[in-house]
Amino acid sequence: MTVTLADVAARARVSPATVSRVLNGNYPVAASTRERVLRAVDELDYVLNGPASALAAATSDLVGILVNDIADPFFGIMAGAAQSAIGDAGRGRAGGEKLAVVCNTGGSPERELTYLTLLQRQRAAAVVVTGGALDDPDHIAALTAKLTRLGDAGTRVVLCGRPPMPGDAAAATLAFDNRGGAHALTEHLLSLGHRRIGYVAGPADRSTTRDRLDGHRDALVAAGLAGPEAERLTVHGHYTRASGHEATRELLAREPSLTAVVAANDTVALGACAALREAGLRIPDDVSVAGFDDLPFSVDAVPSLTTVRLPLHEAGVRAGRLAMGADQAPPGGVATIPGELMLRASTAPPRA
Repeated sequence: MTVTLADVAARARVSPATVSRVLNGNYPVAASTRERVLRAVDELDYVLNGPASALAAATSDLVGILVNDIADPFFGIMAGAAQSAIGDAGRGRAGGEKLAVVCNTGGSPERELTYLTLLQRQRAAAVVVTGGALDDPDHIAALTAKLTRLGDAGTRVVLCGRPPMPGDAAAATLAFDNRGGAHALTEHLLSLGHRRIGYVAGPADRSTTRDRLDGHRDALVAAGLAGPEAERLTVHGHYTRASGHEATRELLAREPSLTAVVAANDTVALGACAALREAGLRIPDDVSVAGFDDLPFSVDAVPSLTTVRLPLHEAGVRAGRLAMGADQAPPGGVATIPGELMLRASTAPPRA
């Protein structure tokens, strides 16, 4: 026999309208009443009619998670953690479950906006946007407008691992302290005695690149080493091993007496290590190497990478819970998450 909404109402000793409000989440209901309704739903094994409720409700059961590249561990870890948290938050509550869909933008700003448009058409319950933002005023304006429209329509918007948007475009932002982490990393190398430090940066038009490079240069300024030399020893590329390899070869051509290389992330650092070995240089005896993110392979690299650990999994879990409304938004809507300096075998004082 099919269990109806009226059956749930009778079991919970409330009206059918109250049951509908609890399941659709579009009207305030007392916490005790909500728990009584959800307990009745579980006891009767009531299944919400998804298509019918979507027509009546402001939002659907869909949650979109936007990533630049799902094959990149940086994004894969956050997306996987967010997806798991979204599933956990809705488990055991009929009508509370959400379908989390990962949308791979390939780093394309146009694709990012297209996915958000598609999610808006589907009346997504929430959207989680991960990774750094494109430093382009036109795209920022378009993205802000899109996220604002989503929020106005009832979609929860969460930014994870990127800076806050202008205005009230996002209900919650989890931003990594990339600048502070990079400053601490370069400051460590300077404390070891390094002065000829090359920097392999990411794409120049990305907020993550800008913040990490700014942190690196802040440390150089404090040590009196900023200026044209710092510019000469900076090479931009992509967040890939191949780019790290190519950029490090360029740095060695510019300055054969380099004693350290700081990479934009751990994947880039692997390419830097390969280029140094090909040049007959030992790590860290001849050249120290440092990365960023503390991706899973960094501790198993040979030698293990000195890096800055970002709590990618923890941030993804919190983003997923925020998307489900299971956690409160941080004060002011923005939480800045610091990195942790991980000192390992790939860095050492320069040879005398």
